[in-house]
Amino acid sequence: MATHTPLSPWSLVIPGEMMRDLERHLFPGDGDEHGAIVVAGITSTPRGTRLLARELFLARDGQDYLPGTRGYRMLSASFIRDRIRHCRDEQLVYLAVHCHGGNDSVAFSATDMASHRRGYPALLDIAKGQPVGALVFARNAVAGDIWLADGTQVPLSHTRVLGTPIRTLRPAPRPLPAHADATYDRHTRLFGDRGQDVLAGLKVGVIGAGGAGSLIIQQLSRLGVGHLIIADPERIEITNLPRVAGSTQFDALAWLVRDGRPEWLRRLGKRFAAPKVRIAARTARTANPAGKVDAIFGDITHAAVADRFVDCDYLFLAADSMQARLVFNALTHQYLIPGAQVGAKVQADKATGEILDVFAVYRPVTPDLGCLWCNGLINSSRLQDEAVSVEERQAQRYVDDPTVIAPSVITLNAIASAHATNDFLFTVTGLLNDAASTEYLRFLPASRDVRFDQPRKDVGCLECGFGTQSRRARGDLRTLPTRQRQPG
Repeated sequence: MATHTPLSPWSLVIPGEMMRDLERHLFPGDGDEHGAIVVAGITSTPRGTRLLARELFLARDGQDYLPGTRGYRMLSASFIRDRIRHCRDEQLVYLAVHCHGGNDSVAFSATDMASHRRGYPALLDIAKGQPVGALVFARNAVAGDIWLADGTQVPLSHTRVLGTPIRTLRPAPRPLPAHADATYDRHTRLFGDRGQDVLAGLKVGVIGAGGAGSLIIQQLSRLGVGHLIIADPERIEITNLPRVAGSTQFDALAWLVRDGRPEWLRRLGKRFAAPKVRIAARTARTANPAGKVDAIFGDITHAAVADRFVDCDYLFLAADSMQARLVFNALTHQYLIPGAQVGAKVQADKATGEILDVFAVYRPVTPDLGCLWCNGLINSSRLQDEAVSVEERQAQRYVDDPTVIAPSVITLNAIASAHATNDFLFTVTGLLNDAASTEYLRFLPASRDVRFDQPRKDVGCLECGFGTQSRRARGDLRTLPTRQRQPG
């Protein structure tokens, strides 16, 4: 992944489990001050620079967090030394943490800032060019002071906590947004003008604009999501029309490709049919003219395409190739982007055509849940097959044999996509209960049943685990598992 010049605003993303551990340490109920160090990866994009919390080191009172010589408390020299050397060696960002009283507003004291001026130039020297900084927490607020290699100081704009629900913490509460457009009156009766403002400020990525992806895109745009980025490498086919929301006979050049037409004419029709992303963009702009849509006629497995998704706030995977799953999984954990994988499958006997199984799935995938590798949802042998077979990779069938076209209907895709987008809505607007289930959902329409699968997590996983070699929160330091060049 290419690195970029750090741009403002600067923000912090912290997984929910880490935040719970940090809050329990900082606010145990004694009203006193406590300390810690957060170690973070970093990514810089045109939307700003994000610090990605990777590790948390809690300072033990009386051993690592001591009475201060010029202030109330301070981290011990040995505790700082070990962490800053670790950051230097791993090319990560050092963030010292302490807490103040209060709830919704917080700021560094004059003593805090004087301590930064005394100590941070030396820390920058040790860190060999990596930023260093400090965070101060109140119960519902976070402020940050980040020092860059040239001595420039930048404030932390906000901290995004990837819990249930997702929270955004700032140094002070934001002013109430203006009343939402009357178009969203029924929305704001559910989650208020602030919730609609949150949706308008999000960038959401959708990988795949076929049966499930087109429905997700339609729902997100009608919810008022402000920025959609969509990638799909395929053109619409006449057999896609019953399932792809917003598609028309004209998009598929149906009069050229129907049975009975000369083969050369059918090939011409398929060659010039509309890309699925063009249909998706049209659907989104019709539903939300004020929204921004980036439609990429390309494959997420190519580096130039995947790069466009690293600053998303949420991701949906609606393509079922193993290569797409691999890149989506890496984006989620390398850049701490919560998301969802959706799909539907109809298994039929290849000889008789008898329907053997029908189901739709929605799987939440977040930095705190086990990744797709941990849960056996990325198949190594299929990855190898897709790497050498362009036809299979582009077909994205729901069966292993690319010559067999699986049965599919829009209603199966609708089941999974509706649950995924509804979960997204409740998570980002604060409606999701903090005790909400994190299980994978499998819908079995033939028996009117729903099955729940608890995600598994391997702490030693090289994607989502906590080992020194894992991809987790590495940001721009790691390369996504993509093809580096788009085929010509």
